[in-house]
Amino acid sequence: MSDSNTTDFTNPSTFILLGIPGLEEARVWISIPFCAVYIIAVLGNFTILFIVKREPSLHVPMYYFLCMLAVTDLVLSTSTLPKMLSIFWFNSREISFSACLTQMYFVHSLSGMESGILVAMALDRYVAICHPLRHSTILTNSVVAKIGLAVVLRSGILALPYPFLARQWPYCRTNIIPQSYCGQMAVVNLACADIRVNSYYGLFDLLSVIGMDAFFIAVSYTLILRCRIVLHKSDARLKTFGTCISHLCAISALYIPDLFSSLMLRFGHNVPLYVLILINCVYHLVPPVLHPIIYGVRTKQIRGRLLQLFTHKKI
Repeated sequence: MSDSNTTDFTNPSTFILLGIPGLEEARVWISIPFCAVYIIAVLGNFTILFIVKREPSLHVPMYYFLCMLAVTDLVLSTSTLPKMLSIFWFNSREISFSACLTQMYFVHSLSGMESGILVAMALDRYVAICHPLRHSTILTNSVVAKIGLAVVLRSGILALPYPFLARQWPYCRTNIIPQSYCGQMAVVNLACADIRVNSYYGLFDLLSVIGMDAFFIAVSYTLILRCRIVLHKSDARLKTFGTCISHLCAISALYIPDLFSSLMLRFGHNVPLYVLILINCVYHLVPPVLHPIIYGVRTKQIRGRLLQLFTHKKI
């Protein structure tokens, strides 16, 4: 009888996620920081949503976009972390073919949404600093909603080909995925077919989403710096300029791990597999946990409201 994980099949009903191959004995210890990070991400992002909802003075475009980012981070972390933890704690490695493709779609679409929201936040900072008197008339609630919808539609549509392409391939090698979640290339590499179209589309998606978003963010901050140069030190807009620090930190939290992960996966041929998988996992963990911390520490309004809540409870 042949091994069920390496039999001849064309459409497997399940895949087997190995978690982090090579570190099986340490999986319980690895799960502790992963679980802690997930709890912090969930509590932090729910706190952001709660404070913005409760504080009328925060009902402005900057915080609406921050709420969109918080929701995206919550869904992104929840789409991968619970399954990772079930592998570490219960050795629950099986995932159905449909669930695997669903997870693949959410990971790619939500990553694109994060990037798109950061572009929207860069636009908000540009308008707030360079056109402060027109800020409320340019970025109305209707415009903010349309921007949010455009970000969701762009990322959702661009991520659709991933599961559809993966579903059409025959799988005859193995159903074992040496990852802790269903990444696009990790899945299609198991196919017995020419998967170059997946590689080409992945590159197109990367350039059209991350590449264009990085370009628009760079343009926004170039224009902001031009405005900053002509401002006087006493200008009130300098206070608004200080809010850009939080946004730049959020951008760094998303793009630096993404860049490092991409470079390691493409050029780290001599790096152990478990190191590459850990780096890839960290890429999906870092932004959701850092974004609420960054805005909680750097944003005076959120920090003040949070302190009021704790002080009120003590009283």
